[in-house]
Amino acid sequence: MKDITVGVIGCGYWGPNLIRNFNENQHTALTHICDLNKEKVERMKLRYPHVAVTTDYRELLKDKSLDAVAVATPVSSHYRLVREALEAGKHVLVEKPFTPTVKEAERLVELAHKKGRVLLVDHTFIYTGAVRDIRSRIDAGELGDIFYFDSVRVNLGLFQHDVNVVWDLAPHDLSIMDYLVAEEPVSVVATGAAHTPGGLEDVAYLTLRFRGDLIAHFHVNWMSPVKIRKVIIGGSKKMVVFDDLDPAEKVKIYDKGISLSKANEKTVHQSLVQYRIGDMHAPAIGNREALGVEVEHFADCIRNSKAPLTGGDAGLRVVRVLEAADKSLKKGGVRVSL
Repeated sequence: MKDITVGVIGCGYWGPNLIRNFNENQHTALTHICDLNKEKVERMKLRYPHVAVTTDYRELLKDKSLDAVAVATPVSSHYRLVREALEAGKHVLVEKPFTPTVKEAERLVELAHKKGRVLLVDHTFIYTGAVRDIRSRIDAGELGDIFYFDSVRVNLGLFQHDVNVVWDLAPHDLSIMDYLVAEEPVSVVATGAAHTPGGLEDVAYLTLRFRGDLIAHFHVNWMSPVKIRKVIIGGSKKMVVFDDLDPAEKVKIYDKGISLSKANEKTVHQSLVQYRIGDMHAPAIGNREALGVEVEHFADCIRNSKAPLTGGDAGLRVVRVLEAADKSLKKGGVRVSL
């Protein structure tokens, strides 16, 4: 039963995917589409003739029959649109990154709580079968203690005009780390460079430190000759490689690692490293579209008053790292506390 009415604001790169999934979901009725570009909404009207289209988002917020909105617009507009939607009593799904600043994210989290509305941040990878499989293995203790989280997300383009490569690409892997790693980072060091007019970094490296020995590293790049989407997680028992571009074996579990054999208990420096080389296992991963799972979860949270898996708090944690990384970049790679 389609008992939740939804409108989508923004018909750019990601908006059409949200529109399609809300239209196909069994619980959501797509009733409104909005974009500043009149030609875009008219094209959407041809594909979805039953939907009302407009270039003014306020029409959606004024419609009392509309239960929820999805915001798929540039990040600079997120705070205003999400705030007005929450104040109008709408549930909100907002594209990543959540907001441009920590203060704005904090205000929206507080407002959603005050209004009793569902606020879900579109950290799509959390809803993939691959990331959920890795999380289940970590929870079961299969990997042991996590030693490091290493991520590479590079390609040639798409250059953005409003945000640098960190804000564009890093939210994906930061959200994956946030979901998989129980600890929160305490500091970040970021270095990068801009090679095109405008001064926006197109290559960057982030290193996050935690209270213990855990370390996380992120490489994001718009100027790579090849496209890579890979995460490596090293544990004391097993290690995992998540390759999002591998259609057959997205997740590989390696029974590899090291153990320390002390030659003399009194002298740690005499410890001997022993290598463990075991089997590799590639589990079967479901291929359901992650955004479809996310939309289903959004509807379930609205219908049953549940807290979203990637709610405003998760979005805030990612924005906190992004904002600190920006500060580090501007100061030449100094360590910034979180």
